[in-house]
Amino acid sequence: MSRTYAWDGIVPVIDPAAFVHPEAVVIGDVIIGPTVYVGPGAVLRGDFGRIILQAGCNVQETCVIHAFPGKDVVVEELGHIGHGAVLHGCQIGRNAMVGMNAVVMDEAVIGENTIVAAMAFVKAGAWIPANSLAVGSPARVVRELSAEEIDWKRRGTGVYQQLALEARDKLKPAEPLSEPETDRRRAEAPRYDPLLLERRGFSERP
Repeated sequence: MSRTYAWDGIVPVIDPAAFVHPEAVVIGDVIIGPTVYVGPGAVLRGDFGRIILQAGCNVQETCVIHAFPGKDVVVEELGHIGHGAVLHGCQIGRNAMVGMNAVVMDEAVIGENTIVAAMAFVKAGAWIPANSLAVGSPARVVRELSAEEIDWKRRGTGVYQQLALEARDKLKPAEPLSEPETDRRRAEAPRYDPLLLERRGFSERP
């Protein structure tokens, strides 16, 4: 169970088909949809405004999500928030990706199928159009993404959707070993299932 806290009587909502790591912190007005993955060390702080994670998105390790007073943060369906990213009072479009350690500021809007590169800084009020690659500080659009790149991104998000379903059975507290076993298995990423969302009643393609 995640470290979940009510704020002023407002209790977070976590869909049973989501996975929120026990070391994630979820506070107040947060709504987490089905097949969402929230990684360890992530902080979702819904005390100034609402945070919505729609179906099939992921928020990876040590991400911070917080709302500007009176503004919601929305990560739309299939959104992909990379390790260490910070979202503040912004909207992330459907099937968009925010790269590792990127920052997206208040009232910024990231269009659908767009990729914000690792370490990018999206300034307050910025609008990044759909199907774009944005890089730098402040972030600027450098080109349009190809259909192949958008599909690559979608497949990566699909792996995290599968992880959300598998983690509740595979993640277990354990004591460390003093040395590796002779025939030690290797960890492997979940197998991507392109029909995962369709089978669960959600739309599939970006």
